[in-house]
Amino acid sequence: MDDRYAAMAAVLQDYFDGLYNGDTELLARVFHPQARYACATDCPGGGPLVHLGMEEYLPIVRERVAPASRQETRRDQIVSIEFAGPVTALARVHCAIGPKYFTDLLTFIFVEDRWQIISKVFHYDLLE
Repeated sequence: MDDRYAAMAAVLQDYFDGLYNGDTELLARVFHPQARYACATDCPGGGPLVHLGMEEYLPIVRERVAPASRQETRRDQIVSIEFAGPVTALARVHCAIGPKYFTDLLTFIFVEDRWQIISKVFHYDLLE
């Protein structure tokens, strides 16, 4: 296995663990401080575009009830990891929180000797 793939898979596991446990300290290490968070799922119905920085996103995670505390079934999955060069990559992953099943497109950069998420763009569907 490519060392870069293994490194990315480890960061993605931290990402999944941070979301599942509501661990914003772990998520703050996974995301670059200037990362962006965006979702347009509700826009076709007239809803607003969700577009946040980490200073807005991490408090939302901190304040919501963590899936782990509700003993939710984990549905974490790495669908793909694609490298665009030695310091840029894209990961497509799935996970679930409450009634929402997410497809996350996570853009990574390799800076400060580690892979970090610089953007998270996602879509969600409601679980039945």
